[in-house]
Amino acid sequence: MKISPSLLSADFGNLERDVIMLNESVADYLHLDVMDGVFVPNISFGFPIIKSIQKVATKPLDVHLMIVNPQNYISQVRDCGAEIMNIHQEACVHLHRTIQAIKNAGMKAAVTINPSTPVSSLEDIITDVDMVLIMSVNPGFGGQSFIPNSLKKVKQLKELIQQSGSNALIEVDGGVNLDSGKLLANAGADILVAGNAVFSANNPKDMILKLHNL
Repeated sequence: MKISPSLLSADFGNLERDVIMLNESVADYLHLDVMDGVFVPNISFGFPIIKSIQKVATKPLDVHLMIVNPQNYISQVRDCGAEIMNIHQEACVHLHRTIQAIKNAGMKAAVTINPSTPVSSLEDIITDVDMVLIMSVNPGFGGQSFIPNSLKKVKQLKELIQQSGSNALIEVDGGVNLDSGKLLANAGADILVAGNAVFSANNPKDMILKLHNL
């Protein structure tokens, strides 16, 4: 199982220390949640913080834009050194066009769906994306409880990917811990985003390893 620790749960007073710790772990990506206070009811951080993280990070950056009009920020995300640009299906009217623009900018394109958005909404773009992120909580805040219906959505998405011949990976974000992570692994998830479970652990690197071994 690939692991993408969410820096939303990191100690922002010691951000460099936490990024170095993640560099030394078996984590596969660093997950960065950009929130605008409009698309989701919270504000997190923007491009200057991502650039600072990128200078220290040795893991690829998985940048998740929980914002309106994400298509307006493709070049800025690229210039921050992101490997993956992740946009919400619900925030993008011209989703196919935006996916192509992300790829043309040299990044991998990922699409996120909220808990109330059906997997079927991805049918027409599933072969164009590199990754789909299923939100297993309502986006905006860390530390929320896992929504069990997400397991069904992972299975549905796995079936859609196989039937369409897509190479998209399945990522899940929200309420991920060792218990929900095991269920998600069995359902077919490829990547787990874990924030609170990692950074509240006594030994975050050991927790990442345990999640990795699911």
